[in-house]
Amino acid sequence: MSSVSEICALAPMIPVLVVKRIEDAGPLAKALYDGGLPVLEITLRTPVAIDAIKAMRDACPQAVIGAGTLRNAADLEATIAAGAAFGVSPGSPSALVSAVRKSGLPFLPGCATPTEAMELADQGFEVLKFFPAEAAGGVPMLKSMAGPLPDIKICPTGGVTPENAGNYLALPNVVTVGGSWVAPDKLIEAGDFAGITKLAREAVAALKG
Repeated sequence: MSSVSEICALAPMIPVLVVKRIEDAGPLAKALYDGGLPVLEITLRTPVAIDAIKAMRDACPQAVIGAGTLRNAADLEATIAAGAAFGVSPGSPSALVSAVRKSGLPFLPGCATPTEAMELADQGFEVLKFFPAEAAGGVPMLKSMAGPLPDIKICPTGGVTPENAGNYLALPNVVTVGGSWVAPDKLIEAGDFAGITKLAREAVAALKG
């Protein structure tokens, strides 16, 4: 099982995906993988999300498929049963954190303040999701946190765009970003997976540059 640090090091961004139709899951995973984005976060916001994780694993076994928007132990159990490689949460409620630590699943817990970040780091979490990134202070906030907390690594998500992603990645405490712009609903609904591959390649080229 890969660690969160190893997973986050695979690409400069992790697509945050909302899959509404199960038939889109496999083609979407392959499109993003072919575009250079091997790590995918499937949010548990739709009735087909868990099945979508399984479908993506079957269609593109080379990709690292995780589950996002985990809110409780039941979500965690469903995520593990689906074979997800990692989990992500927008926050860090104590019951969920306790269940995650017992499970051993690589996990990105959410934080929005230095106190939350310090508590999670003390519990052994090596990379944290900073959410909602822009609303919680954005680049200036993370730049300020990097001084006193240089060892705490961050994946900002929430309001990250093609225009500001590079500013986040330039920070020493940011290891990757989460964003949804590479898989817009209109392209998924239209079945334009070639267009999604193109967006992914453009994102990788811009963020690695």
